[in-house]
Amino acid sequence: MNSTVAAVSSNRVYSFTKPNRDSITLLAGLGVDGDIHAGVTVKHRSRMAQDPTQPNLRQVHLIHQELFDELREAGFEVAPGALGENVTTAGIDLLALPTGTLLHLGGDAVVEVTGLRNPCRQIDTFQDGLLKRVVGRADDGSIVRKAGIMGVVRTGGVVRPGDPIRAVLPAEPHRPLERV
Repeated sequence: MNSTVAAVSSNRVYSFTKPNRDSITLLAGLGVDGDIHAGVTVKHRSRMAQDPTQPNLRQVHLIHQELFDELREAGFEVAPGALGENVTTAGIDLLALPTGTLLHLGGDAVVEVTGLRNPCRQIDTFQDGLLKRVVGRADDGSIVRKAGIMGVVRTGGVVRPGDPIRAVLPAEPHRPLERV
């Protein structure tokens, strides 16, 4: 199956969801042009409270559309942008990518994968019980995070629904994704 961009979303203000757009522009070293989370330093409120000078490893949030299908089967209605992601993907196993993977989105943009999104309790305010569906435990007791991945923009460009996605893995040994 070919990997594609299913939807793109951004928001200039803090809110849980982000409206879908016809396109977004990624800016190298910053994130999504006009998005509240764009910037060199961290923009997530709780992380800013801890240390506002830490680097922004969460410039772009990506979620796989297949998660929405899984959630729908469990009785939740979640659409692209609803969980605050900037890019909704189709046909690529985002959670299996190693840290440092380069995602080529469309013709020009490149996002380097930095880690897993760690969703907060606010997700249950959106839909009660959703947090337990996107964060759980594996058989060995380890935490499993399914709410997408985060990345930084290495090369800017315009990204639109329908654009192809190509993943370039980093040199081995691969490092598994951890929360960022």
